[in-house]
Amino acid sequence: MVINIGMTVEVFKWEENEDGSVTITGYTGNGGDVVIPSKIDGKSVTSIDVFAFDGCTGLTSVTIPDSVTSIGYYAFGGCTGLKSVIIPGSVTEIGMGAFDGCTGLTNVIIPDSVTKIGWDAFSSCTGLTNVTIGKGVTSINDYAFYGCTALSSVTIPDSVTKIGWGAFSSCSGLTNITIPDSVTDIGWGAFDGCDDLTIYGYENSYAETYANENGITFKAIK
Repeated sequence: MVINIGMTVEVFKWEENEDGSVTITGYTGNGGDVVIPSKIDGKSVTSIDVFAFDGCTGLTSVTIPDSVTSIGYYAFGGCTGLKSVIIPGSVTEIGMGAFDGCTGLTNVIIPDSVTKIGWDAFSSCTGLTNVTIGKGVTSINDYAFYGCTALSSVTIPDSVTKIGWGAFSSCSGLTNITIPDSVTDIGWGAFDGCDDLTIYGYENSYAETYANENGITFKAIK
């Protein structure tokens, strides 16, 4: 249950939840460098709602406080001017399409606290060159990084067991990726369109089998 719907503090719209915490539901400012408050009226901000900043093209950077645990569906979708985002170690879930179409993003660090990266979470982030995925993530969902054409470096921790359908498809700039032994499931088309890709992994691993079956160059880690 949510109460006090639609309340606005300065440039933020928010809702007070039943437990007394706050969800950011919208933004009415002009963009630029935005710092989301950790508290509003003395109440902790714990989540960013679906579509809260969707289409805010003037947003250039956003700092998310360490009181926030979840980033909702398409929360920052289409924020084409967004160049920098700080995701704190309190966040456990990045929702579907949360940063879809944020073409200005160049670097993303996903903290160890995150256990779920949703569908299309960073899809079509065409300026994204580097992604570091924290050690809490167990699954990279379908099309999570689809169409990130500038992506050249991805760090996948050994907590990951599954890479979803099309997760890195059309990442034409991705030339090498190390897939740990923990990965036992790689979905259909996970690396479609990565024409110059080399997969690094251990011999006799699932990664080697996948590479051989899909005509991808494999190099063993020594």
